[in-house]
Amino acid sequence: MKQKRMRGSTATVAVLCLLAALFLVPVVIVVINSFKSRFYISGAPFELPNSETFVGLENYINGLTSSGFLAAFGRSLFITVCSVALIVICTSMTAWYIVRVKSRFTKVLYYLFVFSMIVPFQMVMYTMTYVVNAINFDNVVGIVFIYLGFGAGLSVFMLSGFIKSIPLEIEEAATIDGCNAPQAFFMVVFPILKPTAITVAILNAMWVWNDYLLPYLILGTRNKTVPVAIQLAMQGAYGSTDYGGLMAMLVLAIIPIIIFYLSAQKYIIKGVIAGAVKG
Repeated sequence: MKQKRMRGSTATVAVLCLLAALFLVPVVIVVINSFKSRFYISGAPFELPNSETFVGLENYINGLTSSGFLAAFGRSLFITVCSVALIVICTSMTAWYIVRVKSRFTKVLYYLFVFSMIVPFQMVMYTMTYVVNAINFDNVVGIVFIYLGFGAGLSVFMLSGFIKSIPLEIEEAATIDGCNAPQAFFMVVFPILKPTAITVAILNAMWVWNDYLLPYLILGTRNKTVPVAIQLAMQGAYGSTDYGGLMAMLVLAIIPIIIFYLSAQKYIIKGVIAGAVKG
């Protein structure tokens, strides 16, 4: 019996290692090609750099100087941080209200948030673009509120599931001690929500940082984010593409979100399970 368990665990580890390798291979290929001359990337994308193909940091320097990457990086950072902060705060308060206030209105509101998760973005993007332009939300501040709207469905769903597991007596005790509703939420409920709130923050940060279509539709080429800047700046004349600079910029775009993910990854499984199973 013990040997069967060991064989099963070994097979599981082997399968997981294989899957991890499959996911890591594209990233490794991008990193390798970021140090190669662009003339050799298309012909031999899987070969390691050698004395003939290695160009050092030349691709990174060319990419930074030609793509406006630093300005786009700051713009993406602002949009991501503000969007994630707004999503976490607003959806956690909304989920708390939905769970604690039992009424027909809150029930309908909850199902509207859940329904928004299954509506394809392509179904609403043209109408949304027209409305956004009409109300002058086509800027880096307006797009933050648009991300709040699109990210609210999943966030409210996850947070509501976790809030249902929080004993109501904790909030009643805070009320007896003199806390009003906002104080009870931010001083008692929100700290308990930390695992799920961090999970919501990570999932939305990865989505907002890497999103290409929504910033392109809303901001266009005036206020480029990192994905848009990379896609547009590396295009040369007559359809040519600087693949060396493109690979280098992709590496720089990946690094921040990987650092953020690794710094908070321990909360992901805990938060997903708590938000999806409890209650």
